[in-house]
Amino acid sequence: MWSFAFLLLQGATAAPPSPTAYEVLRAEHTRGADLSTLRAALQRGDTIVQRLAVRAVGRMEREALMGELLPLLQSPAASVRREVLLASAQMRVPGVGWSVLSASRQEPDATVRAAAYATMGRSVPATAEWEARIAAGLRDDAIVVRRGAARGLEVFYRRHRRALAPADSVTSMLERLQEPRGEADGALSLLIALARHAALLASPAGTTPSAAWLAALRADPDPQVRRVAVLVQPTADALRDPSPLVRMEMLRPSVPLTTAQLTTALRDTDEHVRLMAIDRLSRADDALALLRPLLQPQRDWRTRAHAVAALVRVNADSARGHLARLSRDPVWQARAWAARAAMVARDSATLRLLARDPNPNVQLEAIVTADDAVRALGRDHAGLVLAGASFLSKAADGGTLDTRHADAAARAFERISRAQPVTWRDPRVALLRYLVRFRDVHPPVSGLWLGQWVRDADPEIQRLAAEALPGWSATADPYVPPPFVGEAELRALHGATVELTIRGKGRMTLALLPDSAPMAVVSFVRLAARGDFAGRTLHRVVPNFVVQGGSPGADEYDPATSYFMRDEVGASNRRGTLGISTRGRDTGDGQIYFNLIDNVRLDFDYTVFAAILQGLDVMDRIQEGDVIESVRIVRTALPAGPSTRGAS
Repeated sequence: MWSFAFLLLQGATAAPPSPTAYEVLRAEHTRGADLSTLRAALQRGDTIVQRLAVRAVGRMEREALMGELLPLLQSPAASVRREVLLASAQMRVPGVGWSVLSASRQEPDATVRAAAYATMGRSVPATAEWEARIAAGLRDDAIVVRRGAARGLEVFYRRHRRALAPADSVTSMLERLQEPRGEADGALSLLIALARHAALLASPAGTTPSAAWLAALRADPDPQVRRVAVLVQPTADALRDPSPLVRMEMLRPSVPLTTAQLTTALRDTDEHVRLMAIDRLSRADDALALLRPLLQPQRDWRTRAHAVAALVRVNADSARGHLARLSRDPVWQARAWAARAAMVARDSATLRLLARDPNPNVQLEAIVTADDAVRALGRDHAGLVLAGASFLSKAADGGTLDTRHADAAARAFERISRAQPVTWRDPRVALLRYLVRFRDVHPPVSGLWLGQWVRDADPEIQRLAAEALPGWSATADPYVPPPFVGEAELRALHGATVELTIRGKGRMTLALLPDSAPMAVVSFVRLAARGDFAGRTLHRVVPNFVVQGGSPGADEYDPATSYFMRDEVGASNRRGTLGISTRGRDTGDGQIYFNLIDNVRLDFDYTVFAAILQGLDVMDRIQEGDVIESVRIVRTALPAGPSTRGAS
């Protein structure tokens, strides 16, 4: 396959008979405003250009365009046929995969057959017939096809959890393939395990897996497979597993543990395991005795914070002194934990103190009065403003409509709308939803006031304002993102890597994926080049799921970019990949997340833009409150000719 960068160079020096690869990517960025370029690429492009055009149409998620892709199922290029199947899954068009598999001419390419089976599970209805069709791929001679079928079944069972009783014949087949592993293919083993687990969740109560299958899972060399064994049936032996991924799964709230087992977990070598064990102590018989040494001042703030939160649930009175000390901790994350614990303990004195904390993320955890909420509306922190608006909305739900609060909310909405970027959507939406309640009872929030927001830059604000005005159309103007990256800037990212250092934890080396997610890569690189990530917090850590961070407000809602990023889904959320956090389609704002496990359920919904080449252990050690020390982009010279990377 010719490298993407080389194709861009070729397109820059000659006038091709069809759009270039770069022109197709630029057209994709318009999300339908430039369909003519994509159609020309579909009809006249070479293999690479056609594949990119198919992917672009799929990412638009407009089922009506599927008819323009179907002829390319006859393309001589397997990569194009495979991309059509992926596009059909992105659009949730049912049956396209089966049309390939059931055609009179058997699909010769194993990767295309794999895509057909894998994508069927996302869009087909919950019937035994479709289950059997996907399961047929488990009998294919090619391992890659069996992977695709297992992936398809996992999605199928997960989507239809309450609408389908999986066939015994199919689930038995999954178990037979797992025990013992007949082929050295860890990806297949994990996908089969995930599919069988999804089938168990979809099965009627009382369905049990075979002992042989569980034994095979527990003996698997891949810790992610052994982790699935714990999901299916926890055993005490799992607490001694060499991988923290497995031990952490045993600390889930639904897993019953003895005091002795929790005591063992409290001495674990992995910090995640220890903290999860502390969270479980509120259920232990000897909780007070076990928590006492964890509350000592010499302990690190995370241990003390988790211990105070557990102690509050055990005995709020005995926690008050420890809670008071935690509320004065120099680390703001510790004070945020104190606020959440004080809310559980109904400690009004501590909450009054923390509602005026200098850190907005502490304040938002301590809002208990309308005055707290109104004060929050005056801050320039998206998460805090959202918390204030949400508090007032709940009060309004209870019948409290105070016009003074409405005036404060209107001032906050206007201030944010003037001063903040469109990516402050969440607090603005919360404020506007609160304000429309006053349309008929408070003249300052009149139809005239609401009317000015019908042509806002954010389609969501347009829609809410229009819906609040009788006779207005709720049809929103589309959001227009910044222009697509220039060709030279995109070309310069080919082969670039990233050195990402976490303070006190170490350095990771990342490979960027500009072929799959060009604008996500460009946005990340631009932010890094400006130094925006340096010093930013990793505010969310969910063991055996994700780490998230990069927000200037160290929260979920304060954006790193002034614009919404287009989704560029395609690459899988495998363990060690990095993606763009969103709250809905095309709402990326520069915050990033790390996949701590294979999060296949995030595929087709989240953009993956990089993968860890070195330093996976650094990712595994990240804890809440850790800080990105630096992000350095390492560029390489462009290849002078054809590349062997990838396959056509």
